[in-house]
Amino acid sequence: MLSSLPNLLTLSRILAVPLLVVLMWGDGPYEWLAAFVLFCIAGLTDYLDGYLARAQGTVSKIGVFLDPIADKIMVAAVIVMLVHSGIVHGLAVVAALIILLREIIVSGLREYLATLQVSLPVSALAKWKTAFQMIALGSLVLVGSAATLLPWLPAYEIGLVSLWIAAGLTLITGYDYLRVGLKHMA
Repeated sequence: MLSSLPNLLTLSRILAVPLLVVLMWGDGPYEWLAAFVLFCIAGLTDYLDGYLARAQGTVSKIGVFLDPIADKIMVAAVIVMLVHSGIVHGLAVVAALIILLREIIVSGLREYLATLQVSLPVSALAKWKTAFQMIALGSLVLVGSAATLLPWLPAYEIGLVSLWIAAGLTLITGYDYLRVGLKHMA
């Protein structure tokens, strides 16, 4: 089942992360533009893998396992590189940290609840959180090339506002998930 198209898309997202990091490690605007394009393609595979698995009736246990891992690896790597590069700095690091911590906590919570055979479905608000998070990270990755190649584009401002919105939604959805999870821990 690992060779199904949805699972291959998920694996491609995982395999894209090292290249994304290498591109973001560079200081040239074209490297950052390539990182932005790769990030967008990876984000598209995140949508496509789930859509195709459901549409084709090929949802698999390995896909259900790998998809959130692929998402978290990519988000964590991009946040680390944005902080490393100085694009995310100052108080904005707090917003990025909120997002990272929530990802870790919710993953642990899902793992624990799985041992109890309790699922923690993704809420509609969490989907909005993900959308703002992807807009934020994509815009901030674009900052690495925007000053040189697209000086008219307010990528930093879009990224920063979206990052704080994502962080706010992250706190709300993280609390919601934790509240549900704590009921099963008592």
